[in-house]
Order: sequence, then structure tokens, then C-alpha cells
Amino acid sequence: REYMLVKFTLSFSSLFSFTIFISGNKEVLIFIISSSFISHSSLENMSSIVSFDKVFLFKIFIKDKDKIKDLKVRNNYGVFGGIVGIILNFLLFAFKLFAGIVTGSVGIAADALNNLSDSGSSIITLVGFKMSGRPADHDHPFGHGRMEYLSGLAVAMAILLMGYELLTSSIDKILHPQVVEFSLLSAAILVVSILVKFYMGFYNNAVGGKIDSAAMKATGADSFSDCISTAVVLGAAVVGHFTGIAIDGWCGLLVSVLIVRAGIMAAKDTISPLLGQKPDEELVENIYTTVMAHEEVKGVHDLVVHDYGPGRLMVTLHAEVDAEADFLHTHDIIDNIECELQDTLGCEACIHMDPIAFHDEEVERVRTLTAQTVAEIFDGCASIHDFRMVEGHTHTNLVFDVVVPFSVEKTETEIKNLVAEAMAKQDKGQYRTVIKIDREYA
Repeated sequence: REYMLVKFTLSFSSLFSFTIFISGNKEVLIFIISSSFISHSSLENMSSIVSFDKVFLFKIFIKDKDKIKDLKVRNNYGVFGGIVGIILNFLLFAFKLFAGIVTGSVGIAADALNNLSDSGSSIITLVGFKMSGRPADHDHPFGHGRMEYLSGLAVAMAILLMGYELLTSSIDKILHPQVVEFSLLSAAILVVSILVKFYMGFYNNAVGGKIDSAAMKATGADSFSDCISTAVVLGAAVVGHFTGIAIDGWCGLLVSVLIVRAGIMAAKDTISPLLGQKPDEELVENIYTTVMAHEEVKGVHDLVVHDYGPGRLMVTLHAEVDAEADFLHTHDIIDNIECELQDTLGCEACIHMDPIAFHDEEVERVRTLTAQTVAEIFDGCASIHDFRMVEGHTHTNLVFDVVVPFSVEKTETEIKNLVAEAMAKQDKGQYRTVIKIDREYA
């Protein structure tokens, strides 16, 4: 008697991995499924092992594939990914529909329609990238880049819906257990579906990582969720066939929790930039380094990064310059810095010049005293800028901004009073403060 042994090992993002050993002859088919949790780095390691270009044929279909900072090239990656998803889901639909008609299996035919509906995620991704690639117009001067975030959010909602439906059906199966029907043909179809869905998940996740797209990563999570749920159906069918024990309800309950978690994470990745998340620390550091590389700039504050979609960043900041320097020369330097930020970091920058009296020893002394006092009040996490002194006959007004992180849970009035009381004790009580509160936006 001739035997065969085939092994499949699949890894699903940060959620799940399983190994299928298929062995048997003409009469017997045995599945042994083992699962384990893995870290997200496992999938990233797989991306580095497999040649990205050879697997995904980007050399053929995407011109200038390495210029991923180019919005047009980046958009082509997303569109191509959507098309691949539509094609593969449609092929799965046709394959399962044909098998369902030939065998007369209603379950296989229903699963075919499910794959047809799965094309919706790929269509959403495709439409999202198409719309986000539209140029700026009169009504949308900052472009349409955030459409990519909205498309990713739509896919995340689809994942959550899938998790909810699996949760409710699993609870019903736990309350009314039934052994899942098992046949050699249905098992083979499920294995093919798992492999295709795994490839789609790996593909979308790899593309999403390459172009830093939350929408593509969400589509990848959707494919992995399909893959996991199908694997559970297969495993439950195998166990039920050989043991008579119905475990599909409990397995489905576990997987539904994992799928809901994946949906929440995908939604978070798309909602955060829409709400206005803190910019990437490396980007902030590069902006500071680029600006401060010019000796005419003595300091930087009030940095705000506005995200209007991937590759569409607008930066505003204040640059501290010498009040006694030549104004036209300094203005020219600021213009050059704005161009440099655009060329090197892809940020459209608008820089405000803040003239500072660096050569007045008394102003420098009081500014240092004020900065130290504010830092002591808030344990070193607060700072000041835009410092000015206005001297009078009876007292001196200190005008400055205080930058306080969001971790300081005090009202603006409480912060102002704390600083005012501390400064009133300095230099025989001659100082009164005029304070504006700023928050850290970068």
C-alpha cells in the first residue's frame, strides 16, 4: 500500500499558527493539527526570507517599484494589491461553486458565496487607494489621502462583523452541539482555501509593511481571519469524524475572540491618524535635526505635524533666531530650511521666526531662572519659550509660554497659578507673570 506525507506550516500575523500533517492512502485521510501563538516578528522574518519581488511580481507590474515615497508608486502598490485580492477571491468562489454543484453540497456552495463577498474587502482597498490618489482640488486643498484610512476602517469593521457572527454561531453550536460533516473533497477544498487565504494575508501584510499602509494591513488581517476560521472548521471536522466529539463551537469561540482582537487593532491603526495621533518620534527627531543644523537657528518650539494621509504631511514650527541679526538674511535661511524639509522628509513646512534677545545678560539670567523654576515645579517635564521681559516702575512683567505634556493632569489655571506663585518668590517679589499654556503635539 502506498502512503504519502505532506506537511503545511502556516503563520498568521501575531495571532495564530498551525501545522497540518496530511497522510494516507486511497482510502484514508488523516489530519493532525497543532497550534501555537507566535509574535509579529515571525511574519516579518518570513517577509525577509521570501524574495518580495519574485513572489509578488512587482518588477513586472509596478514601474519604479523601489520609489515607495513617490505617491504615485505607493498608490500603484495599493491598487495592484486590491486587484490581486479580487482575482484570488473570485477564483476561490468559482472553484468552490463548481465543487458544490458537482457534489451537490449546499455547504460548499454557501462557502463559495462567502468568498465572493470577501472580494468586498479587496474592492474597498482598491477604491480607497484610487480615491486617495486623486490630486488636491478647490474643495480639498490638502488632497484626498485620508480616504485610505477610511477604507482601512471599513475593512476593520468587516473583520469585527465576521468575529461577531462567528461568536454568535459558536455559542449556538456550544448550546446545540453537532458533529461537523467530513469528506475527502470538502477537506481538500478547505485546505486549498486556507493556503490561498494565507497567501493573500501574507501578501497584503507584506505590501502594507513596505508602503506603511494601515488599509493594506487591515485587508491582510481580514484574510488571516478567514484563514483561521476555515482552519478551525477543518480541525473540528477532523476531530469530530474520528472521535465523534463536537468541538467546533468551543474552537469557534476562541477564534472569534482572536478575530475581534484583530479587528480592534486594525480599527485602531486607521482611527488614530484620523483623530490626530502623535507623529512618529523618528520623524520629529529628523525635523529638529534638520532645522537645528543651521547655526542661525538657536532653538525650536511649537512643532505641529498635520497628517492629511500617507505621504501628505504639513509641518508648522517656531524657530528662535537672534533679534539683532539681519532680518532679510535670516528670512532667506528660513526659506531654505522649508525647502530642505520638503526635499528630505517630504514635509510641506511653514516656519515662524521668533526673534530672541540673546545678548541682554539680564534677560538671559531671568530666562534661565524661570526655566529652572518651571522645570522644578513639574519634575523636569515642562519647559518655556517665547520669553520676554517688560520692566516697569513697581514690577517687571515676565511674558512667556509654558509647554506642559498631557501627562500633567492639571487645568491651565492651576498651572498658571503654580508658576506665578513660584516666580513671585524670586528676586524680592518683583516679577509678575503673563503665561500662555502650550501642550506637546510632537
